[in-house]
Amino acid sequence: MKKHTTGIHHITAIVGHPQENIDFYAGVLGLRLVKQTVNFDDPGTYHLYFGEENGKPGTIITFFPWPNAYQGRIGDGQVGVTTYVVPVGAMDFWKERLTKFNISYSETVRFGETFLQFDDPHGLHLELVERVNGEDNGWTFGGVTKEVAIKGFGGAILYSCRPEETAETLVELMGLEVVGQEGDYKRFRATADIGNIIDLKMTTGVRGRIGVGTVHHIAWRANDNQDHIEWQQYAMDLGQHVTEVKDRNYFNSIYFRESGEILFEIATDSPGFAHDETPETMGSELKLPAQYEHLRERLRESLIPIEVRHLD
Repeated sequence: MKKHTTGIHHITAIVGHPQENIDFYAGVLGLRLVKQTVNFDDPGTYHLYFGEENGKPGTIITFFPWPNAYQGRIGDGQVGVTTYVVPVGAMDFWKERLTKFNISYSETVRFGETFLQFDDPHGLHLELVERVNGEDNGWTFGGVTKEVAIKGFGGAILYSCRPEETAETLVELMGLEVVGQEGDYKRFRATADIGNIIDLKMTTGVRGRIGVGTVHHIAWRANDNQDHIEWQQYAMDLGQHVTEVKDRNYFNSIYFRESGEILFEIATDSPGFAHDETPETMGSELKLPAQYEHLRERLRESLIPIEVRHLD
């Protein structure tokens, strides 16, 4: 039986100073810091999660902040652009807001939609698009109200080393549907109402180099643990070299690098971000998995102090 993912679960990127990261994604974009924890594979590094008020799959962007690390290069084998969706009629607000914070932007049209494109402080390529689909985000912060707030992901632009093979993976393995082709881009759609549109660049360019300002991986949704195990076997049956299941506390994960060299993760929707703190307090303090709890005091001393703050 063929499987299909409903869409993007999260996107994870590498950035620089963690306070700069928080100031931009919370202070400028108005997203909620839904979890502050550590990289489970490198506990001396933060792992910060931003999304809508409840941290729903399809809204979460996560970061490994590496202060003073080398700059990466966006290119083939990576997510090239992360797309956010905002309510219809919100674009003028976002143009004014980006201008207020001296963030340069440009506009482009793709598949009949207008995108507002800009970079974060560490070089990640982002864009905003208006769409009807998706629930409004009830989180309000720093002058960003629910009428204009980012709902979650619109999707992403993928840069592949082998675009035709990546296209095949998106359809035959992940179960997305081809819905159009325009210029250099082929568009794919999943079934969720957000995080569901993938534009794949069908021409190649410079090869990406991992580092600050680049996306580390894109994660796709699995319903639950049983569905996740089925995905693991399904991907292996289709020739992917899939990792063992990794417990990430807020979801379980498997990973494989598809033929275009983009790192794919499949992550469970459950248990979510509120199981170790309440929905009201999510993101307010450092949360550690059990295996690192004994390091709490040492980590408090070594990790850079951070805070979510209103920006003028």
